[in-house]
Amino acid sequence: MSGAWLNHHGQPVGRAVEDWRAPAEKPGRGVLTGRHCRLEPLSAERHGPSLWRAWQAPDIATSQDGDARARWTYLGGRPFDDLAGCQRWLASQARRSDPAFMAVIDADSGQALGVASWLNLVPEQGTIELGHLSFSAVLSRTRIATEALVMMASHAFALGYRRLEWKCDALNAPSRRAAERLGFTFEGVFRQHRVVAGRNRDTAWFSLLDHEWRRLEPVYRRWLSPDNFNDKGRQRSSLSTLIQSSLLEA
Repeated sequence: MSGAWLNHHGQPVGRAVEDWRAPAEKPGRGVLTGRHCRLEPLSAERHGPSLWRAWQAPDIATSQDGDARARWTYLGGRPFDDLAGCQRWLASQARRSDPAFMAVIDADSGQALGVASWLNLVPEQGTIELGHLSFSAVLSRTRIATEALVMMASHAFALGYRRLEWKCDALNAPSRRAAERLGFTFEGVFRQHRVVAGRNRDTAWFSLLDHEWRRLEPVYRRWLSPDNFNDKGRQRSSLSTLIQSSLLEA
C-alpha cells in the first residue's frame, strides 16, 4: 500500500496533497526544441510528405517480412495506404485537442519521422497520458526518439501534472520495454479492456509520478549528453544502467 496515514477515526487514508495546485494546464500548441529533435504541432500539409516517406521504410525489427505496416498492428492497423490517405488521416488528427498530436522532427534533416501525443487529459486531477506513438523504423530506438519522449514528459510535468500514464496492448512487447526503459512503473493489466480491429485487447498500464520525474530528469540529461556517446554514436552507458545507478544512490 502506498503511504497510508491515519485520520481522526483511526482509518488509513492517503497523504494530504499540499504541494500541488489544481488544475494543471493543457498542453499548448508551441514548438519544443531539443538537441537532436524538435516537436511541432502536427500539420498534414507541413509534415505529411516526410511522414509518409518515413513510414514506408522496411521494418525488420518489428516483423519477419519487414513490412512497414507491422508497426501499426497494436494501433489497430495503419489507417491509410497512400500519401493522400496519409494526409487526410493526419489532418483529422491535427484537428483534435485530446489527443494533442506532435510531429517528431529530426533536427539535422528537418524531416518528420513520427508522431506522438498527449491524451486523456484530466487537468483537475493532474493526470495525462503519453501515447499514440507512431514512430517510423528510422526513428525507433534512436537518441531522437528518446529525447522526444523525455521532452514530452518534461512538458507535461512543467504544466503541473502529477501523473504521466503509458498504456499499450499487453502483447506489445516493444512498447512495454520502452516504458520500463524510461523508468515507468508497471501497474498491471486491464483484462478485456478494449476491442481493437475485431480482436480482444488486454491493456498494460504504466505510470511515472512527479516526484519520480524529479529524480529521473537529471538521469535522462546524463544519458542524452554527447559525452555518453562515442564517435560512432554508440552509447557508453545505457539508460537502464543509469537509472539503476540512480536508485542505488538514492
